[in-house]
Amino acid sequence: MTSESTDSTPSPSPRPVVLVPGYWLGGWAWEEVVQHLHDANVSATAVTLPGMDPGDPERASRGLEEQADHLERLVTELVAESGPVVLVAHSGGNLPVMRLLGRSPELVAHVVWVDSGPQLDGTIGAPDLPSDISEVALPPYEELAETASLEGLTARQLDCFRERAVPQPAAAMREPLHLETEGWRDLPSTMVCCSLTSQDVQGMAGLGHPMMAPVIAVRDLELVDLPTGHWPQWSRPADLAVLLAERARRVAPAALTDPRSA
Repeated sequence: MTSESTDSTPSPSPRPVVLVPGYWLGGWAWEEVVQHLHDANVSATAVTLPGMDPGDPERASRGLEEQADHLERLVTELVAESGPVVLVAHSGGNLPVMRLLGRSPELVAHVVWVDSGPQLDGTIGAPDLPSDISEVALPPYEELAETASLEGLTARQLDCFRERAVPQPAAAMREPLHLETEGWRDLPSTMVCCSLTSQDVQGMAGLGHPMMAPVIAVRDLELVDLPTGHWPQWSRPADLAVLLAERARRVAPAALTDPRSA
């Protein structure tokens, strides 16, 4: 009779995932993705950045630096508990994420850009925004669709978006991005290409398109196609969660070897 030995070494826990939404959104925008991640035993925290809480009377004055400070405090707390995180940036959430990466890249194990991408020092979210505007409301969908694909969104999702959207603080859209270090260039990164294909992104980056030129600066970057519109957290939440969970496990710390097996 032969006996089958089993490996008692515990599997390493996935890295915690921190989800940063784009313009007009709070942490609520990630609810379905968070649920899928929790079902997959991956810890996930969805962020509501300063200026995006409708109950904050000072929200219209919140700037990019304040958003980045808030994000860094949250991530630092998670790192103290579980180690570096998987940091996810959707759309305009890329600027506060870049601000954090530009000063504390050691807090992050992997960066995921969801229909967004890295930005360079000095980038301004809306450089042409008139000085007398204090906030920018979600535009009519006909106008929004000219710059951001609504593909895959149901009428109910569009109604929810309209109902829960919070005007974006103009201060955060005017404040230039400041990067103190270049450590972010070496972080393992993934671009989730939704409204543009990975081939589109590569082509635009190669031609020096301002929106995609910073892609070339990332030394460890994987491009993944997830065909849909600009808001995959609503149109393909399960598929997006699978992708995020895989990366959270990929960068999990190696399990310690049981000294008794040595």
